[in-house]
Amino acid sequence: MSLLVVGLSHRSAPVSVLERAALTADAQVKLVQDTVAAEPATEAAVLATCNRIELYADVDKFHAGVAELSTLLALHSGVGLDELTPYLYVHYEDRAVHHLFSVACGLDSMVVGEGQILAQIKDSLARAQELHSAGRLMNDLFQQGLRVGKRAHSETGIDRAGQSLVTFGLEQLAAGGDVQTWARGKKALVIGAGSMSSLAAATLARAGVTEIVVANRTHDRAERLARIVTENDETDVVARAVPMAAVPRELTRADVVISCTGATGLVLTAEVVAAAVEGRTGEPAAETGAPSAAKRPSAVTGPGTGVGGDENCPLDLAAEQSGFSVMGEAAVAGMAAAELEQHAAWVDNGTVDRRDAVRRTPEAEAELIGALAAAAARFGRIPERRRPEPVAGFARPAPALFLLDLAMPRDIDAAVHRLAGVRLVDIESLAEASATATDQRTPSAGPMAADVDQVRRIVSDEVAAFGAAQRAAHITPTVVALRTMAADVVASEIARLDGRLPGLDERQRGEIRQAVHRVVDKLLHAPTVRVKQLAAEPGGAGYADALRTLFDLDPETVAAVSRAVDSTDTKDRPA
Repeated sequence: MSLLVVGLSHRSAPVSVLERAALTADAQVKLVQDTVAAEPATEAAVLATCNRIELYADVDKFHAGVAELSTLLALHSGVGLDELTPYLYVHYEDRAVHHLFSVACGLDSMVVGEGQILAQIKDSLARAQELHSAGRLMNDLFQQGLRVGKRAHSETGIDRAGQSLVTFGLEQLAAGGDVQTWARGKKALVIGAGSMSSLAAATLARAGVTEIVVANRTHDRAERLARIVTENDETDVVARAVPMAAVPRELTRADVVISCTGATGLVLTAEVVAAAVEGRTGEPAAETGAPSAAKRPSAVTGPGTGVGGDENCPLDLAAEQSGFSVMGEAAVAGMAAAELEQHAAWVDNGTVDRRDAVRRTPEAEAELIGALAAAAARFGRIPERRRPEPVAGFARPAPALFLLDLAMPRDIDAAVHRLAGVRLVDIESLAEASATATDQRTPSAGPMAADVDQVRRIVSDEVAAFGAAQRAAHITPTVVALRTMAADVVASEIARLDGRLPGLDERQRGEIRQAVHRVVDKLLHAPTVRVKQLAAEPGGAGYADALRTLFDLDPETVAAVSRAVDSTDTKDRPA
């Protein structure tokens, strides 16, 4: 077994890197195909969620495998290898098995113990099977991972700690209050109709919202999800479907919005959200924080529509997506340090509405630009500021609109954090909240700690059992080839005996044949049983080689048996 996993997650990389490295469904397919086409790998599967991207492969060379898988991840994510490498982790053989089993149990999740990851692992395996990139190892690994995850949830109380990401996000929106009390009577808008959006709709229905509106680019899927919610006998929520074009209008009616789509660009810009708040309250949704050196008064929907115009703007507006702000910090994220001052100067020379901006002195502006340039030189990009800076004497009003963004890359513009009357929780907010909760947790933190420890023991036991089974399975083709060779020897000797003793009747021939077979079986029984036991132990992989050498077995015969076993196993597996 040469299982290798290379990946990055919320534990190893900042959300800004995860967001840029996020893979579309098509990119995941191409990544798997290119991995099995690469020389070191024979099987592959991709596990991509909102907070992790992992590439699993069966490789014949460790160092070549790490290099190839890392390069492919960088290529398909669009993040340069030099930038991506510091955030990658590598697990090999038993450690790789331990990692997947821990992931399946929710131990490696942003919200410890959450169960949504099991559906994502199942989808990952199904995709690999469809692409014919899952052979014996990937099938065994992922199917056993699913069983281990289910065992952890059924045998322990990890579910008490393991809220779904949706529930955790709603708790953050409720600011520590009771979610059902907070949600009661509210109207909700769910953008997207995938598995996470379906979970969000079900969670909102159970929480007590009065209405759920589902918006999706494929209207049929939105209608199907709305129908499922409406027909659920456990709740009396009314749900309906709308096209994506209706989202701005629905924002003015909704109290809670959960968005989780596969879009590569923003679904909700700060301007759309601000307009919705103004439509609800009758008051402009003023920004509550001071803008960065590159001021962000508005966004553009295409070249030539930005506040102050796009003349002489150092950004290539034609290359930017709809909703990209040429004046906000999203515009300078990733900008080279040499271009930063030029962009800031262009913004300052523009016609900008500063009614809620905190004016800076030229000295303060220069100091801030210098700090951003230093950040660019150190990190290779300008990080976006995700939280509003407090403004002296300003009391943030109670939210009129609650937004939960579970997409990666994000669906909702980070600038929404600065809008008064809005509370936005996104993946970065959840990561920070989860880290804070973990930091405050002590090793003896009651039942949750005991449940986590119990799950860890389950994972360790299952990893040992999986490794033993894989090592035992590795020697099976050699044992089969040995017994086949012995059967051929017996047949050859019986045929020779028939030639030398032609007067034997059929009963006598049968007795001789049976006696020879018994002798061979008894001679091979103890060694083959023992070699399987030894091979199942750590370090037992060499016994197969020893058996092939001692009995001078043809390597191609062993390989043919192995291929036949793999083909039969794959054909008989459940989809």
